[in-house]
Amino acid sequence: MSKNLVIVESPAKAKTIEKYLGKDFTVLSSIGHIRGIVKKTKDGTPPIDVKHDFKTQYEVDPEKRKVTAELKKAVKAADTVWLATDEDREGEAIAWHLCEVLKLDPKTTKRIVFHEITKPAIEEAVKNPRTVDMNLVQAQQARQILDRIVGFELSPVVWQKVPGGKSAGRVQSPAVRLLVEREREIAAFEGSATFKVTAIFQVGGDTLKAELPQRFDTEKAAQDFLESLRGATFSVGNVTTSPGSRNPAAPFTTSTLQQEANSRLGFGAKATMASAQKLYQEGKITYMRTDSVNLSGQAIAAATNYIKSTFGDNYSLVRKFKTKSAGAQEAHEAIRPTDIRLERASSNEYDQKLYDLIRRRTLASQMAPAKLEKTTITITISSGKRVFEAKGEVILFDGFLKVYGVNRKEDAILPSVSIGDNLQLDSAEARQVFARSPARYTEGSLVKKLEDLGIGRPSTYATIINTVQVRGYAEKGENEGQPRDVIVLSLENDTVKRNVVQEKTGSDRGKLVPTASGQVVSDFLVNHFDQVVDYGFTAEVEKEFDDIASGTLPRNKMLREFYDPFHALVEQSGDIKRSEVAQARELGKDPKTGQPIYARFGRFGPMLQKGDQEGESKPTFAPLPAGAKLETVTLDQALVMFKLPREVGTTEDGQVIKSNIGRFGPYIVVGKTFVSIKPLDPFTITEAEAREKYAEKLKKDAEKFIAEFDGGIQVLNGRYGPYVTDGTKNAKIPKDVDPKSITLETAQKMLAEAPAAKKRPFRRSAKRSTKK
Repeated sequence: MSKNLVIVESPAKAKTIEKYLGKDFTVLSSIGHIRGIVKKTKDGTPPIDVKHDFKTQYEVDPEKRKVTAELKKAVKAADTVWLATDEDREGEAIAWHLCEVLKLDPKTTKRIVFHEITKPAIEEAVKNPRTVDMNLVQAQQARQILDRIVGFELSPVVWQKVPGGKSAGRVQSPAVRLLVEREREIAAFEGSATFKVTAIFQVGGDTLKAELPQRFDTEKAAQDFLESLRGATFSVGNVTTSPGSRNPAAPFTTSTLQQEANSRLGFGAKATMASAQKLYQEGKITYMRTDSVNLSGQAIAAATNYIKSTFGDNYSLVRKFKTKSAGAQEAHEAIRPTDIRLERASSNEYDQKLYDLIRRRTLASQMAPAKLEKTTITITISSGKRVFEAKGEVILFDGFLKVYGVNRKEDAILPSVSIGDNLQLDSAEARQVFARSPARYTEGSLVKKLEDLGIGRPSTYATIINTVQVRGYAEKGENEGQPRDVIVLSLENDTVKRNVVQEKTGSDRGKLVPTASGQVVSDFLVNHFDQVVDYGFTAEVEKEFDDIASGTLPRNKMLREFYDPFHALVEQSGDIKRSEVAQARELGKDPKTGQPIYARFGRFGPMLQKGDQEGESKPTFAPLPAGAKLETVTLDQALVMFKLPREVGTTEDGQVIKSNIGRFGPYIVVGKTFVSIKPLDPFTITEAEAREKYAEKLKKDAEKFIAEFDGGIQVLNGRYGPYVTDGTKNAKIPKDVDPKSITLETAQKMLAEAPAAKKRPFRRSAKRSTKK
């Protein structure tokens, strides 16, 4: 063992650093956090004792015991220990936990930080060690403790009071609220339509496309205008040109990287951070969790030299950007390449795309602005006072656009014309255009909104967006939109024609759409726990974390001021009625029975209910029609759904086949065997189609079940090959063993030798269909 032991949190990072430190240093990894807050204490005291200054008990993660033992052994053999975990609060907390577990004194143990994994940066860090910054550690603890308290005290309330509610989080809940409020803005949006008029002219063999600046409110007004163009003459009334310029954006912060990677590359926040982490650990980019737009003098000089040698002196313009965020968590650099000359940093396609984006953005930030010339041609009409306008833009000098082109189509280049030139009208068109409703959030635009509101920090954006989807409160849309009719009036050969064409509207593909569960939970929290979902309050909490990190606010004072009013709301929650939270809406009465029909939220999502819980007979339930919402579903739509289950026919051996819709979509049931019939409709599926689906299911089940023994032990064909299972434990069957030859004794022996199944987070599971 070397005299010096360096501990980092990532094996990839350890491998890169070890190349630079030489034989006197050994670099080991903790593989992330080694300790977490205990779930249950041995002495019965709370894991977080709110009555005694929020004293928190930690335990080593069972999966990290082997790593911890190796680190303890290495610490004993080393003369000097260096803690080189990431330089943010999370990294500082890992360093402190390592001190606690490895019996190191945080007041004297050497702590080194660097924002890029390069030889000069590592050597400089070793020359200037510090100790563990307990202010940063306490800021991380405050976040962790608050998140744990909110989750542990509020989630059980959500389980009890909200049908289908899974959990509530301190930062995820405001994010869900943003999605829900935007969805309601879209639903409340009152669309309007106008008519936009465009025309195509011929001038000297060139084509000139122009547009009428005004729009018409009615089809008649648009038609009257087109009629007025018949026989009219057109000429150039004016030509104006004006210089313009475009400046590059600042280098990337975590937030802007996630936004731009989403917009340009289609990467989600989680995928972006995963790729950035790999690039950082391989020494290709600087630290990827940062609020700063600053570049070091060395980085600016390197970029300047590269730009001048590659593109010329006129492309270079040194810029120093200032970070706008007053509460920026990290005071280091923006995200940039460690070597601006390196064009290819990874053999992985996704990592390389992200690296290229970071590199081009960094170069662009130190380049000259693009110089443009904007031109407007005004076209007069002999038959009236209105004018057409043709607008174009010419790039005179591309500047930074040489490496970071704009993410849109360039405006048209206009033909050369002079005032007084006559133009020949080719065609004119008045097209119906519709006002756009507010756009749903993408992952990138949600990150921007959270940042604008001061909610979350660089290390939390990706986690927030991932959590709201994992919890089932939002999902990525897949709808390509619905067709709608568009009126098009066209003037050709002095004749106005009317056509109706179709276009798609309302696509939510790739957008974050709140689920019905997300809407109910969000409404519940807004009504009863406003503190948790209030944007201003959540942002203020983030600021207080910053104050703890800077040493200006005591940790326990901040925690107490949050906890006491929050806990009071939890204690008062017993009076909340679950039936009110379910948002039941009476649609009317069933004409046949007179029973009320409700649209409400149930355990597995939105549904319809016929009859009351308190009535003599039990209520019956049905799913919502496809595309319908609790707020908009009608009585007529609901009555149709209560025609399910529908008797489709019989199987070849005379068993009744019924169709219905369940949690996972349309299905048929024969006895106790359930068969999905997607994409068929349960209202129209024929007996022949149902028999075919049923036969396919029986065949699949027969292929799956190889053998079955007493005691519930089975030999099955699985996704990854044949295996033995007793329902709780699985054992893979070796390739050289015929699964049909497995005996009960062999199966029992294989299960006894198989490792115990890992415990998974609780989730409700669907019942498996039984074998016939």
